[in-house]
Amino acid sequence: MTVALDEMRVLLVDDQELVRSGLRLILRRRDGFFVVGECSDGDEVPAALEAAGGVDVVVMDLRMKRVDGIEATRRLRASGPRPPVLALTTFDDDELLAGVLRAGAVGYVLKDSPAEDLIRAVRAVAMGEAWLDPAVTGRVLTTYREAAADRPALPSGVLTPREMDVLTAVARGLTDAEIAGTLGISASTVEAHFERVCAKLRLRDRAAAIVYAFDHGLVAPGAAPAPIGPDSLRFSVLGPLRAWRGPNLLDLGPVRQQALLAALVLRPGETVSPGELLDGVWGLEPPGTGGRVVPVYVHRLRKCLRGAGERREDSVIGSDRGGYRFAGERARLDVTELTDRIAEAAIAARGSDPAAAVDAYDGALALFHGEPLAGLPGPFVEGERVRLTERRLTLVQEKAVLQLKLGRTDDVVHELSALLAVYPHREPLAVLLMRALHGGGRRADALAVHRRMRERLRADLEVEPGAELDRELRVVLSSDRGPA
Repeated sequence: MTVALDEMRVLLVDDQELVRSGLRLILRRRDGFFVVGECSDGDEVPAALEAAGGVDVVVMDLRMKRVDGIEATRRLRASGPRPPVLALTTFDDDELLAGVLRAGAVGYVLKDSPAEDLIRAVRAVAMGEAWLDPAVTGRVLTTYREAAADRPALPSGVLTPREMDVLTAVARGLTDAEIAGTLGISASTVEAHFERVCAKLRLRDRAAAIVYAFDHGLVAPGAAPAPIGPDSLRFSVLGPLRAWRGPNLLDLGPVRQQALLAALVLRPGETVSPGELLDGVWGLEPPGTGGRVVPVYVHRLRKCLRGAGERREDSVIGSDRGGYRFAGERARLDVTELTDRIAEAAIAARGSDPAAAVDAYDGALALFHGEPLAGLPGPFVEGERVRLTERRLTLVQEKAVLQLKLGRTDDVVHELSALLAVYPHREPLAVLLMRALHGGGRRADALAVHRRMRERLRADLEVEPGAELDRELRVVLSSDRGPA
């Protein structure tokens, strides 16, 4: 039979004929797949690949009699460039699944997953992406987090802090788009960072990066934060800057000193030069003492953050020839918890569990307690304040989309009405509020939201409503009642 050029060529490897038959029914030609061969054991794979003359994806069972899927995958990878392997198994065994990733598979999916998940997985792997089953990812990562103490540490200085963020997010199973949303950068920037990570660490692909992150003990979803003890240190920036040593709220000094602390805390592990701190805190109006104020403020901060019996060299604010560095791994930060909650929400949403995703979004939003870094001056803080505020608004919008899918229109109306009063020019909020009102049978109220937004945009900004807002208006006008 002739294979179309745009079809994905698939080799099936499973010791059960019934399973292979089921896979053939799922991976149909009309959906763009062509099964070019089948194997009942891992030792048959090399010959099958040779006979097929070209394979885009190998769907590999893990439990087989003579040569199992892990060993078969390892042999394929060792023999040079070969098609990517998608592991398929009924066994949601963490070590087994991680073992096949170590062997070189680019992902795995469980046999009892919905057919559409298998289809998406094969397509993703054929296009060079990794695929982790959302139902298993969180637990697998947690297993490796717990075992991380026995694993080699990541060499210091190899990756920049942002590259480390991207690698950690990849290890959590997030897509580039989800990483972009979590870190507040573009998807193309995520891709560029990840390419540099792979080049620096000599990793072949996304799955190899995930295994590397497991083996070197990087933080995973649900990772335990720094322990809360009688003398532990924690910081909050999702509101006024605050710090606690154990149960005691610390006096962080004048606002410029606090702004300098924020400039370090929000760049954990990164060396920040005195000049950068001076520019970030004072901008175009440096103090009369010039750069000499920076070491004075650092000294004061070290003193107020110091724990009982802590030596100067053990301070959470370290220093080297390049400047000062905040040791984020030795303190709890609410922004770190925020990132973890967002990752949990993304995984739940991808796993078709919108209710769990909404709960995770609620947990993330509950971390905010007022304007981020409220009252602190300086260009750096102002930029971070804008970024964190935008992050909060984006989370509200993403949560509202899921709430509407669940039919929770009243909740959306209540939450977005209050928020739109604070941010009256934010069109995405108005779009979602219109959708919720329309879905709840309140057509006139939905039209009123559009009218008020249009009037406000014209009066304040001298612009017309955007395409998305007008599109929602047409939806409301086209029917008496939108979808519930």
